[in-house]
Amino acid sequence: MHSRFLTLGVIALASMSAAAADKRPISETDLYAFRWIASPQIAPDGAKIVYTLVTVDSKHDNYETSLWIVPSTGGLARQLTSGPRDSSPRWSPDGHTLAFLRAPEQKDKDGKPQPPQIWLLSMDGGDARALTGIPKGAADLSWAPDGRSIAFLSTTLPKDFDKKKDGNDDEESDVRVIVKAAYRMNGEGYWDPDRHSHIWTVAVPHPLAAVEKAHQITTGEFSESDIIWSRDGSKIYFTSNRVPEPYYEPPHDEIYTVAAAGGEIAKVAAIDGPIRAIALSPDGGRIAFIGSINRGADVPERSYSQPDLFVTAVEPGSVPRNLTAAYDFDIGGGVGGDQAPPRGSGASKPYWGADGRGIFVGSAEEGRANLKRIDAESGKVESLTSGDHDVFSYSATPDGSKAALLISTPTNIGDLYLLDGASGRLEQLTHINAELFDKLNLTPPEMFWYKSFDGRRIQAWVQRPPDFVPGKKYPLILDIHGGPHAAYGYTFDHEFQWMAAKGYVVLYPNPRGSTSYGQDFGNIIQYHYPGDDFKDLMAGVDESIARGWVDPAKLGVTGGSGGGVLTNWTIGHTDRFKAAVSQRSIADWRDFWYTADFTLFTPFWFRGAPWEQEADFKERSPITYVEKIATPLMLIEGESDMRTPPGAGGEQMFRALKYLHKPVVMVRFPGETHELSRSGKPVHRVERLQHIVAWFDKYLEGREIHTYDVN
Repeated sequence: MHSRFLTLGVIALASMSAAAADKRPISETDLYAFRWIASPQIAPDGAKIVYTLVTVDSKHDNYETSLWIVPSTGGLARQLTSGPRDSSPRWSPDGHTLAFLRAPEQKDKDGKPQPPQIWLLSMDGGDARALTGIPKGAADLSWAPDGRSIAFLSTTLPKDFDKKKDGNDDEESDVRVIVKAAYRMNGEGYWDPDRHSHIWTVAVPHPLAAVEKAHQITTGEFSESDIIWSRDGSKIYFTSNRVPEPYYEPPHDEIYTVAAAGGEIAKVAAIDGPIRAIALSPDGGRIAFIGSINRGADVPERSYSQPDLFVTAVEPGSVPRNLTAAYDFDIGGGVGGDQAPPRGSGASKPYWGADGRGIFVGSAEEGRANLKRIDAESGKVESLTSGDHDVFSYSATPDGSKAALLISTPTNIGDLYLLDGASGRLEQLTHINAELFDKLNLTPPEMFWYKSFDGRRIQAWVQRPPDFVPGKKYPLILDIHGGPHAAYGYTFDHEFQWMAAKGYVVLYPNPRGSTSYGQDFGNIIQYHYPGDDFKDLMAGVDESIARGWVDPAKLGVTGGSGGGVLTNWTIGHTDRFKAAVSQRSIADWRDFWYTADFTLFTPFWFRGAPWEQEADFKERSPITYVEKIATPLMLIEGESDMRTPPGAGGEQMFRALKYLHKPVVMVRFPGETHELSRSGKPVHRVERLQHIVAWFDKYLEGREIHTYDVN
């Protein structure tokens, strides 16, 4: 029996090797052929699902989006709209009409993109037609229960209509008067202090003959978000932070209500922390939401506050109840990769079961993201889905009996699944990248746990070359995630797969400070970042060497954002790495405090301002240790990055190392923001990968590459 099974095993391995031989390694330019599904919306009757398909345009400098539909029973998907700027589909309550956002392909007279408008598409046939023509466009669509109107958000002001009516082309001054400390946002640019996101409604006539006039419901100096209707359509609930300069306080939001016809707003409920993703119960009497509590028993404020699921009554002055206080994982959390849909995505909300007892919501646990059922009374948490994957988007029928899920794995960007709420059965409906991925030799990573210097268990993954030979020692790239409160896990990452295909072992751990491991693990780095997380990373490298995978003389390190901080820190505290690539990093916390798009006025990461905590800022700034750096360093910067401005990061490291005559190069990407690696121009994303691997090829493998030579 033993020899028979051994023979079968040898045959199976030979078969697998033959299958792999028929495939090719993944390449960096395969990104141009990637297809992404975003924002799946299941019809009210559960019979079909509409989604946004995202593709790379022919010039490789942008993305195109169009709407597609697929039967819930399986079958071929078909295209509903031609695009190339269609997104955010929403079903009418009766399922006969689809509302979506369409942005014009042509730019305005100043060469800027025009804002999206609401369009309607009848499921009975015919062409899509525009519903709104509001000057600053629409966002966050929500159908009224009777299907006769749609609520949405817009930053449009009355003066915008006057300009449109009069055809006034007089140029406004381009001088900005800045009165608030938070005045710009990465990817969005500078904020107009007079513009706030307010609630509007527009009637939906049948049939639609022309663009309808929209009506503004809320006004004032504060923005609204996350809108939902009451069951009878008489009210609209929303979230808002109604503090003039909220950056001086810990983050928080409140739930409000306003009559659908407009009028005074009333506060429904609040917690000591931010609120998002509100969802109304079937009877209309309760609201579920995801929120985080700012303060813990150990510190007055936390840099990481684990999100929980709350429920509150809809009457003004209600006190929310935390259903998951005893559940020590991330409600509404996920895991990070570089292949989330670069356009057309939207956050998923909790949804209720028909009986009003079960609330369904995504959760992240130890590098996995799955859907959970939370009992609305007891708070009991049960798994609705399970597995080594990332459920990163979902929507459900009104009764919660069926749901559309997008699921990614380390070898699949993301496909659409139908979830049967009663049985928990998952059925895959799409194979969106099959034509390409069937040709690629992709292998799953190996997950392992190891102990750090203080005995704390750390989870990590290692992506090995697809032709990995046991016993052979490979060059290693330590890849550090950003955040720092984020997590790697069971999701697709092109960067890891391609580095492995180029012959590297890629190690990606979740050091302390990472999410999906509980409140204490996430917050333990407060006032100590960087610090012991660096020790966790080095212990992971030691473990990889001990397992026989890695040549200790060929170690490289890279990371972006918070991972760039730790890359800079690492090479200032050890010379064991032969090459480093620091991406979108921070060199000096003092400069970052003054220049980043979001503010650190509240003591989340430091106990005070730079002049109040000068020694601490200096001690934790990588630039302080620049004279100790001997590792050849590449710095990757987005020139429009407002989250980690180059002047507070890569530019400082570059100038300092140049002054010290150390090997260093800076690669700058015009027009790119902090999202370069995730949603930057496709051609820039590919060039970024090429530069990273070329640097490691030069210094780890000794290849003759002259691109970075000083002429």
